[in-house]
Amino acid sequence: MLSQAVSYLSWLESAHHEFEALVRKVLGAEAAESIDWRRPRVVCIAASFSHHDRVAVQRLPERIDLVRYRVFEGGLLSLRLVDSSPGMPAAVTSRRPRERDAAAGGAPTVPVDPPPASAGLVPQCLRDLYVELDEALTAWGEVEVAPLRHYIAYRRLVNVASVIFRPKHEAILIYLRLDPETVELEEGFTRDMRGIGHLGTGDLEVRVVSAADLEKAAPLIRRAFEAA
Repeated sequence: MLSQAVSYLSWLESAHHEFEALVRKVLGAEAAESIDWRRPRVVCIAASFSHHDRVAVQRLPERIDLVRYRVFEGGLLSLRLVDSSPGMPAAVTSRRPRERDAAAGGAPTVPVDPPPASAGLVPQCLRDLYVELDEALTAWGEVEVAPLRHYIAYRRLVNVASVIFRPKHEAILIYLRLDPETVELEEGFTRDMRGIGHLGTGDLEVRVVSAADLEKAAPLIRRAFEAA
């Protein structure tokens, strides 16, 4: 959708005369003369947007709004602005490769940084792992990330995942909105939390201490978001 919208904008910028002629025909000469071509704006309306759409909006120089719609019973329509670019070139930022050991022959690089809104909750020892987890949790369409006092919530209409940090154990706990009875539990990795008090929401606990654990968790994360 985003690439199609930018293509339409490119056409519009090359067809000022045709557009003004149409406006003059439909709305009159005064409306045609009042068109401001300095900062055209694109509004994309869809049921959901991917994480990649939202990143692209911030990288493009055009004015672009992403608006999510929901249709409820009784014909009620909800429109929500989920991301917007003011039309200025975005600062050059990227999720950089994790720090390499200079002794291995490669020049050391700066460690990755967590998303700014969540940075205050993320212990230094878990930052690299959390950046990878955040990418996995935001890859399934439009997802709201809500840093709270003790955990970070990942939401659609409801919380789908809650992320809690355990720096003493160098572990990240993910609580997913999944029925534990539908999962083959693995000691030390997944746990049934029904009836057990814990921060965040979700009945399935997933313990992640490495990239390998995150890879194992990916199918569970996908199931939780597909069911939301």
